[in-house]
Amino acid sequence: MGGVSGAGGPAGESARDPGLQPERTRLAWRRTTLSATVVAVLAGKQAVHDGVTGVGVLGAALSALVWVGFLVVAHGRMRELGGVGRPGALGVGRAWAVVGCGVALAGFGVAVVW
Repeated sequence: MGGVSGAGGPAGESARDPGLQPERTRLAWRRTTLSATVVAVLAGKQAVHDGVTGVGVLGAALSALVWVGFLVVAHGRMRELGGVGRPGALGVGRAWAVVGCGVALAGFGVAVVW
């Protein structure tokens, strides 16, 4: 009889207590946002430190643009997690946007350093 929960089936799911999971997830989004901020700032610093070149400035500008896009997605998700009740799942489009922002930040960081 494995897999039977003490919640009592479907009636118990409506009374589900999420505990601290939404808060932990919100904190993870904040840490990831901080990491993206550090990458964007370092890209800008590196572009200024190496002198103003076209590739460096373009990489830093694109890093800042991607960073703003990531902030929009992350802030929206953190707001959802801060609400009352069980938050919905992260949508596929927003998940791809986050992945794309991460890959783009890495690529632009390499372009600035290169």
